[in-house]
Amino acid sequence: MNEMLIIMKSELLITIIIFLLLFIKLGKGMTNDSLLILVQFLMLLNFIAGFFFNLPGNLFDGMYHTGPLIAFQKNILNLGVYLISLLFADWFRKSEHLTEFFILLLSALLGMFLMISSGNLLMFFLSLELATIPVAALANFDLDKKKSSEAAMKFILSSAFSSGILLFGISMVYGATGTLSFELLPAQLNGNPLQVLAFVFLFAAFAFKLSIVPFHLWTADVYEGSPVAVTAFLSVISKGSVSFIFLTALYKVFQPMNELWYNMVMILSIATMITGNLFALRQQNIKRFLAFSSIAQLGFILVGISSNALEGTSSVVYFVLIYVFSNLAAFGVTSVISSRVGKENIDEYRGLYQTNPFLCWVMALALFSLAGIPPTAGFFGKLFLLTAGASKANYTFIIIAALNMILSLYYYLKVIRAMFMEKNEKPIEKIRLYPSVKLGMVICAIGIILTGLLSWVFDYIQSLH
Repeated sequence: MNEMLIIMKSELLITIIIFLLLFIKLGKGMTNDSLLILVQFLMLLNFIAGFFFNLPGNLFDGMYHTGPLIAFQKNILNLGVYLISLLFADWFRKSEHLTEFFILLLSALLGMFLMISSGNLLMFFLSLELATIPVAALANFDLDKKKSSEAAMKFILSSAFSSGILLFGISMVYGATGTLSFELLPAQLNGNPLQVLAFVFLFAAFAFKLSIVPFHLWTADVYEGSPVAVTAFLSVISKGSVSFIFLTALYKVFQPMNELWYNMVMILSIATMITGNLFALRQQNIKRFLAFSSIAQLGFILVGISSNALEGTSSVVYFVLIYVFSNLAAFGVTSVISSRVGKENIDEYRGLYQTNPFLCWVMALALFSLAGIPPTAGFFGKLFLLTAGASKANYTFIIIAALNMILSLYYYLKVIRAMFMEKNEKPIEKIRLYPSVKLGMVICAIGIILTGLLSWVFDYIQSLH
């Protein structure tokens, strides 16, 4: 029993925090300021606890498993949620239902933890639903805005559609192999037409969750309509968790079908990078801009996934860690400006440096990192992804990916030019930041710089295999 509690430590800690928030809600409640401080403290404790007492093992006849790398992946998500609790304090303080927000957020995180530790397709499906349904409610948390309701509706419909495809694929896998176990499935795969069709359905479901082209059409509308905190959670935490289980599915479960999925990943990676970049060029709304930016980033993650297991896993986990710092910093600045002055268009950021130099430097660092400009961590992240992808010696593929990096420079620098170089007679007024927001931005800025410069971070991730 003690061993089980230690093995499932991450999930149990999140469950305890959820129940604590539930008791607070059922009791007299707390002011938003007090509740936010408590949540930030609990999230920090949860993140620190993620580094201790990580015992590898299997439970429930192999349906749940964990190890050093899985524990680290979960802690990246813990870090992301802690940063979200800091960065979006402006919006949280104004929310009428803050307790419910964090209960739903942590319920989704619990589902993601169970999904990463899944050892069975049925367990994977149930945990994916637990990770998805609360986010649909979160997308509708701006109750007075029609766009928020529209975002929730589009998200739940696309999620229901992808869940149906996933279930159909799982049923075909079971019919073709007689098992749903990740451990037993590889031995049963021989590449017959039914198994190939089942894999295509499963791949399509993953593509929906990851916003891989052509399954990306819901992304920009949902990102634009949702509160910025929810958009950040979807963009970073949700995408990161699905990327982690996608690695397991391809490298362990469907390894015998490697030739098939390599070609699929390669083609969709190119399509995703190009589509994300071309649409990002045209965006004026900063949230839609970051939505298409995140689609393009997914294309680079697919470049890393296309390689062999060791290099691919290390480069993707490293990149997701960098992506947490970079994207949350960008969304943090967006949230502060949106919450205080209600401006979300790139044109309205003109001359921001005149009044808010700190916000400008944080946003610039984040965008430099997303663009892959040295010496930010994003440069090293993309370098390792491209190096991993080059292990198959498909240099045309890598050249296309590198050209897409150059294309992305234009639209990232467009935002930086607006903030630093363009004059504005009436720039956005001086914004006084809450201490927690400033702390979150400083952590992100330090993370963007040091994660790349400290070579032992990548070495540590490789040692976890």
